[in-house]
Order: sequence, then C-alpha cells, then structure tokens
Amino acid sequence: MDTNAVNPCDGEDKPERGVPATILAAARANLLFRSRWAEVNGALGDLGTYIPIIMALALAKDLDLGTTLVFTGVYNIITGVIYGVPMPVQPMKSIAAVAISTSSFGVPEIMAAGICTSAVVFLLGATRLMELAYKFIPLPVVRGIQLAQGLSFAMTAVKYVRYDQDLAKGKASGDRRWMGLDGLVLAIAATVFVVIVNGAGEAAEQAEQVIHEQGGGRRRAKSWRKVIFSVPSAVIVFVLGIILAIIRKPGVVKELKAGPSHIHVVKISKHAWKEGFIKGAVPQLPLSVLNSVIAVCKLTTDLFPDKVASATSVSITVGLMNLVGCWFGAMPCCHGAGGLAGQYKFGGRSGACVALLGAAKLAVGLVLGGSLLRLLVEFPVGLLGVLLLFAGVELAMAARDMSSKAESFVMLICAAVSLVGSSAALGFVCGILVHVLVVLRRLLTADRNM
Repeated sequence: MDTNAVNPCDGEDKPERGVPATILAAARANLLFRSRWAEVNGALGDLGTYIPIIMALALAKDLDLGTTLVFTGVYNIITGVIYGVPMPVQPMKSIAAVAISTSSFGVPEIMAAGICTSAVVFLLGATRLMELAYKFIPLPVVRGIQLAQGLSFAMTAVKYVRYDQDLAKGKASGDRRWMGLDGLVLAIAATVFVVIVNGAGEAAEQAEQVIHEQGGGRRRAKSWRKVIFSVPSAVIVFVLGIILAIIRKPGVVKELKAGPSHIHVVKISKHAWKEGFIKGAVPQLPLSVLNSVIAVCKLTTDLFPDKVASATSVSITVGLMNLVGCWFGAMPCCHGAGGLAGQYKFGGRSGACVALLGAAKLAVGLVLGGSLLRLLVEFPVGLLGVLLLFAGVELAMAARDMSSKAESFVMLICAAVSLVGSSAALGFVCGILVHVLVVLRRLLTADRNM
C-alpha cells in the first residue's frame, strides 16, 4: 500500500464536508447530558416564573396557551443547541405586567409590543452596538440589576407562598391557610425539602465529587450523600403539584382535550401598534437590554467560563424569536438571568436541560393545546412560589463577587433604586452616575496625594 497516497477527502471538498459535520458535532456536544437527573431537575427550575405569567395572561387576556407552548418549546430547543448552557426562555415581564393591569391592552397590543421590542434588540445586536454596551457597562451596575431582579423574584415568591393569589388580576386575595392542598404547611415542607437536597447550591458539585471518589469503604460510607444529592427536587415538587391539582378538582382530567390549538396570524391595527409601542415596548426595552442580554451574558460567563454567549448572538436570538412567534399569538419572550440562575440552581449544566424542557412544552402544546390551562389553574401556587424563591436567591447571589467597598456601594445603590422605582432603567442610570462619581473622586484624590 502506498503510504504517500492522497486521501480523496483531503482535497478541496474537505472544508465543504467538514462544516456540516462540525456543526453537528457542536450540537451533539451542546445537548450532551452532564447528569441525567440533574438536567431533568434543572429543566423545571424556571417554571416558578414561566407558569404564573402565562396563566395570568391566558386567564385575563385569552392568550392562547397552546400556541405559546409550541413556540416557546421550539425556542428552548434551538437555544439549547446553540449555546450549550441552560439558556432560559421567559415571558417579557414588563409587557405582561402592563397587559394584566390595563383592560384595553389585549392580545394585538401584546404582540405589537413584543415585535417592537424585539426589532430594537435585534438591530442593536446585528449592528454590534449591544456588544459595545456589554463591554463598557461597569460590572457593579450589572450586578446591581441582577441583585434587584433576584430580590424581586424572591419577594414575589414569598407573596405566592404567604397569600392566596388571583393571578388573572395580579393581586393577592387574602392570607393563605395553614392547612390544605395549597396551604402554608405544604409550601414550607417543600422549601425545607429543597434546602435539604440542594443546600445553598453546592449539591450538584458535591454529588459529582462523591461519584468520582475512589476506595470501596469511603464510597460506601458516603453513598447516602450521593443518593440525597441526586434527588431531583424540582421534579418532585412539580409532579406533586400536578397530583394535588388533580386531587383538588378530579373532573379536570375530563376537561382536557386532545389536539393542538388553531394557529392563526394576529391582526394588529394601527392603534394596537401605537399602544403596544408606547405602553409595552418602551418600559420593556431597558429590562430586555439589561437583564435579558447584558446580565445573561455576564452570568453565563460566571457559571460557564468555557462557553460563549456573546451579547450579539443573544440579542439576535431574542429578536428572531419574537419577530416570528408574535405574529401567531405566542407570548413575547426573552432570555433572562433569573431563569438561567434557577435552572443552574436545580442542576442544569448543558443545553440538554432546556432542550428537554422545550421538547416537553412542544409535546404538551401539540397534544393538549390550550386545554392544559384548566389543569394549571388548580396547580398549588405556593409550590410555584417555592421554585421561584430559589431561582431569585440564586440570581441575587451572583452579586457576591464585588471585591471592594466602592463596587459594593455602586451595586447596592443601583439595586435599591431598581427595586423601589420598579424600573431597571432608572436603577441603571443611577448606577452609572454613582459609578462615574466614585471614579472621579478616586482620580481627584489620587492627584491630590501626588
């Protein structure tokens, strides 16, 4: 055999054949399960945010749940393949809040707001202006936005646990009873269970260490730790909620109907475009830029140093999702640092986590369509509060890496203004101003001492 023979694949065709193979290999690597149960558990870590908002809009505004499930399921799968991390797909919260609180803000206005917001985010990404913002916005300001969003989630979660909720109106309807299928005792027990299993977030890492320990005696002595750390806490809490929902209203099973929702193009009038942009897109844009792109990219770098999620790519995926789905009535969605933190908290470590969630959403949306809402209405809201609580705390804990008193000062000012003013944009502006003042003071002090 001639060892100097040229392989046919070594010619000019190799790059052309290599590109699809490289893409396929990257997709497979991004969808690789790091730990089967941990990834399944992590997939449910974001439902404390997703379900209440979607339920509220479906009840109050007749948003088609089946269509939203189908499109967000596809979004989850695609983002899992692209990024290889548990990149979440969450409803745009500011638009949802406006829709719930404004009677004249219906589905056409919601979709117009989503399209306008996404068009701006897409353009910022396509022109690489978002990348510039990502590089030049000070880290303490980003951490302040994350801290405020995390604490906001946690406080909302406590309200879900403490008070009965009228999700369609976005208001509490009275103190929650201690006992019952959605009582305080149930929520407290679920919280204790999650803390025991997941601790402060180190459970997954400890599980991996236990699995790789060598030595028979040592391994047997710590086998119980391996079992505890491997328990899928979020899965158990969610399945318990489904069971309790059926127990609360057994007839709900008969109300479920097979088949997907009828997908149609939403007609958006000139008035709807105007209302959607002014009332929905304008307040949503700062939150989308800061929390859905900048904060998500920072948190991805923190949690997954070996993965790349650029501000440009995240902006483009946020834009494309809604520039397609909103025309058909799917809830405007974005990525969110809170969802990423929640899925990481419960064990999500790869794109397989969100791809699995997406496949489940897609399957349920095609099989049950909008009729699933009848079951979700009976789901114990207190248990959703438990999932949301840990997602919020995990996001807020990203702010623990401030290395100086000055950085912590800027971060806390930004977070406080964001929380009190209920505006990430206002907190961002104040954070930037305080950061500039601190830097100027430092320069003036340095010049004076020279």
